[in-house]
Amino acid sequence: MNKKELKDFLDAKVTLYNTPDFIDSDPIQIPHLFSKKEDIEIAGFLSATIAWGNRKSINNNAHKMMQLLDQEPYDFVVNHKDSDLEKLESFVHRTFNGTDFITFIKGLQHIYLNHDGLESVFKKHAEKDSLQKAIHNFKHTFFEIQHLPRTQKHISDPLKNSAAKRINMFLRWMVRPNNTNVDLGIWTSLSPAQLSCPLDVHSGNVARKLGLLHRKQNDGKALAELDASLRLLDPNDPVKYDFALFGLGVFEKF
Repeated sequence: MNKKELKDFLDAKVTLYNTPDFIDSDPIQIPHLFSKKEDIEIAGFLSATIAWGNRKSINNNAHKMMQLLDQEPYDFVVNHKDSDLEKLESFVHRTFNGTDFITFIKGLQHIYLNHDGLESVFKKHAEKDSLQKAIHNFKHTFFEIQHLPRTQKHISDPLKNSAAKRINMFLRWMVRPNNTNVDLGIWTSLSPAQLSCPLDVHSGNVARKLGLLHRKQNDGKALAELDASLRLLDPNDPVKYDFALFGLGVFEKF
């Protein structure tokens, strides 16, 4: 396919998969349960954090997280007492355990009470066409609280050559407009043009078959290469193609 044919092909797949039906099997369903901005972004951040492995298990455990937070994640984060955290100790999703969950609640409290919230922290270090430096600085700010070193692995660092799939997915949810009622678009201080594709096994394999990506590892360098390719197709909203790449890989076994 030439560039125009490739763009037309992928645009058609975006239209096919960027619909509310996508939500039913995706962890983006969790932030969609809420209407308050802070509830949406906390639910999204925690759900994205555990978004690896079996999708049904991810969704079930993300719902369990919200239940443990009394279905009021923002209120729990900012107003919890130490005794409220005890019920979180039993939580586990793969290598993310109760201790990690408690640390994340404390980290989020630190972000909201001392740094004006999640959007503010990412905006502070955002670059014109990238949020990768912002992710690096967010991780540093998030872990200013006391924590076990093991918990740091649950937020990836793009400046250490990570593709940071889960947090890039979270940013897509927050920043891309909800024109099709899929992404939530509640962070208006950032632009879709700044986003990077949530690169995983599925999107990476499809991108290679289409000639959008040549690097074999799904790492930070691969993400930069894929970003550059997608920006040639749509510089204003390159990450809309995540729907095409993911849909082709997961639903069509492309």
